[in-house]
Formats: sequence, structure tokens, C-alpha cells
Amino acid sequence: LALAVVCSAGTPGVGKTTLGKELASRAGLSYVNVGDLAKEGELYEGFDEEYNCPILDEDRVVDELEARMGEGGVIVDYHGCDFFPERWFHIVLVLRTDNSCLYDRLHSRGYTGKKLQDNIQCEIFQTLYEEAVLSYKKEIVHQLPSNTPEDLERNLDQIMQWIEQWMKDNN
Repeated sequence: LALAVVCSAGTPGVGKTTLGKELASRAGLSYVNVGDLAKEGELYEGFDEEYNCPILDEDRVVDELEARMGEGGVIVDYHGCDFFPERWFHIVLVLRTDNSCLYDRLHSRGYTGKKLQDNIQCEIFQTLYEEAVLSYKKEIVHQLPSNTPEDLERNLDQIMQWIEQWMKDNN
């Protein structure tokens, strides 16, 4: 039985974790938050003083996830996705949030100054969507609006339909 593998990407604060966890529970898939995985395994290669956060060791993250990804049935949640092997994902979702919404969400998380501004700019310039399109086949990359609880429900319904169709087509 082949299982769909989903990558949920987007600027911090767009709702990846909320979507990923809910989707995993509805679809019976496992959920991996790359930030948590890195924290647990200390998969870092240093600390970024400017952004006040650890620097992810992407190669070690890929090594850590390789076996799980081969089994399928995984939702991977991380802001970027360009360092994951292309063969891992059947669908890549990039969540998008209006700047006013995103600003409030990030500010409430304690983001300030350059870190806040750079994340807002990243969203304005569609940086993560463009990374995804350059890293994967264009037809598997989808942008989804993520501003309201209604958006979340609509996205979940849409992705569940996609997963069900994928399962039919590939089993």
C-alpha cells in the first residue's frame, strides 16, 4: 500500500503546524515537525546571532528522516523544503498568509526587528513558493491561503480529497 507524502512549507506563522497535525490525524498519517526533530536530535551546525536561533544541519536532518520517508505516509512540516530529496514528496503545500495577519502572529510569538521584517518580506516576495517550484515538479507544488479558520477547513478538505484520489490511483 503506497501512502501519500506531504511537505507543508511556508513562512513561520502561516499555520503549517496547525494544518500538519490536523491533517495527520484526519488522514492517519504520521507528522514530523522538522524544528522539533532538530531540537530533539540536536541537528544543528551552529547558532545565528543575528536571528537568535540555531542553524539547521540539513544533511543530518535528511539522514535522520530517510528511513521514515521511504515507508511513506508522512507529513513533513518546515518553513523551507528545497534541501529535501525530490523523491520524498508527492505533494508540496506552501501556505500563504496576508501580511497584516502574519505580522500579528509573528509579533505575538515575540518576533521583532530584523527577524520580523525578514519573515514578512519573505512572504511578500513569495520566496518559499519560488524555492518549492524550483526544487520540485511544478504540478505537485500548491499554494494555499491560510488566514482564517475557514481557510484551514477548506484546505483540509481539499488535501483529504487529494490524498483519497492519490490512494485510489496508486494502489
